[in-house]
Amino acid sequence: MSARPNPMHNLTTLIKRLEAATSRLEDIAQLAIDLNPSDDENLAKAALTPSGSNSTLAPSVTPTPKAVAPQPPRKTETPEEVVEYDNFISTTVESWVKLSNDLGGVIAEQANLVLKGFKESRNLLLLSYKCRKPEQNSKEFQELVSPVVQIINAADGNKEKNRKTPEYDHLTAVADSIYVLIWVTITPKPHKHVDEMLQSAEYYGNKVLKAYKEKDPKQAEWVRGYYKIFRELGEYIKTYFVDDVPWNPQGVSVTEVLKSQAPAPAAGPAPPAGGAPPPPPPPGPPPVLKINEAKADPNPAGGIGAVFSELNKGEAVTKGLRKVDKSEMTHKNPSLRASSTVPGGESSSAVRGKSPAPPPGTKPKPESMRVKKPPKKELEGNKWTIENYDAPSEPVTIDVEMSHSILISKCTNTTIIIKGKGNNVTVENTSRLALVVDDLVSTVDVVKSKNFALQVMGVIPTVMLDQLDGAQIYLSKDSIATRVYSSKSDGINVNVIPEGEEDYKEVPLPSQICSQWDEAKRDMVSEIVTHAG
Repeated sequence: MSARPNPMHNLTTLIKRLEAATSRLEDIAQLAIDLNPSDDENLAKAALTPSGSNSTLAPSVTPTPKAVAPQPPRKTETPEEVVEYDNFISTTVESWVKLSNDLGGVIAEQANLVLKGFKESRNLLLLSYKCRKPEQNSKEFQELVSPVVQIINAADGNKEKNRKTPEYDHLTAVADSIYVLIWVTITPKPHKHVDEMLQSAEYYGNKVLKAYKEKDPKQAEWVRGYYKIFRELGEYIKTYFVDDVPWNPQGVSVTEVLKSQAPAPAAGPAPPAGGAPPPPPPPGPPPVLKINEAKADPNPAGGIGAVFSELNKGEAVTKGLRKVDKSEMTHKNPSLRASSTVPGGESSSAVRGKSPAPPPGTKPKPESMRVKKPPKKELEGNKWTIENYDAPSEPVTIDVEMSHSILISKCTNTTIIIKGKGNNVTVENTSRLALVVDDLVSTVDVVKSKNFALQVMGVIPTVMLDQLDGAQIYLSKDSIATRVYSSKSDGINVNVIPEGEEDYKEVPLPSQICSQWDEAKRDMVSEIVTHAG
């Protein structure tokens, strides 16, 4: 009597065959990329024959004996964060650039620099996934940000060469805030850097809004579109990089990646067939310098040459001198001093009556030879000192307390942000300084400065301006009652937001006064001179 087949044995055999078939199909899928188009038929036949089976349904296909290198794990083509940044550029930024191109001229040029800059910042973001973070201010860091810095300088240069154009406010709003492009390198909280750059843009952007809101709505739309870039960029950073951009600690150095991305040098002429390349041509003749061959007089009659010829005699230089008798010494004979004369018949008193020759002047050193002092930002006791900043890459920010006073000196092309409520601020000897203040107990006192800008976010009681050449002051709604004192100053504009309105109103301060004697009052009467038209 034959034994009945064990069903569990058959089930186990079936599972093993299914596993073998699955493994076979996975191997075929892995090798598919290495098979030629002519192997498609063999691939189809191989798929019908399970591995390890003796089935005669189809002949077994033997894989190509070619050795196949193991495939590395596939890397993500583009990180999700970079894809979202691309979407931000292609929608928000490019929409604003299209508005700029419609306006044309220098506005379009400036906007296209911004677009180019955002694409460079996108490259910085992509490098952060491949590279270790370079140290701040290192040579590697300078190489990393060099493309962005070039665009920032180009935007600033575009603004400077168009100072007298009607679009100067547009260009300045962009140039003062284009430092937003380096947000990838800011640590910590890069979104705060974006907020600060938006505030910098609002200095001149609000002027454009005020000037063109009714006259040309497209100009106002241009400003709002620019502000939208900062707001959406800030939200993007808060979503993906709330603390900072996490660079790859196991990545390669930035220098290696930049070298691999550098374009290959242009190839020279191809060598002749069958032989080595020809040797380089010999160097050309040296440059011929034109020399004046006229010989100088070997025995000049006088001058400094005669002095040196006498000194070269050595000890013999004193042979022609005689000893002076005591009776001829003026310091021992006062009578000789009273009657002494100078060669040429003029008495000493006559010589003293003439104007003396001016002493050699101490001319100021040219700017290129001056040693620049390092920038300084420090708190000593209750006094902040900020000085010697020259076009820093980002705003200088400090947090103050009610007892703190702030001194800002010798800063150029600098934005300084004072957060919190301080005591007072003193500004001296600055050029193109932009100052943002929250609240102050006392005053902002500005002396001997050019192109000064002040924006008050909260409340300050007084602003004092002395010897200023150009200033823009923006007062918040809460600070509309601020008193502004000015002396020896010109080109001062105060911007306020009247009650019930949303935009700033610009009010120029008088810089010319007419004074006249009033016989009835027995006093000089002064009045402000206003210019109409």
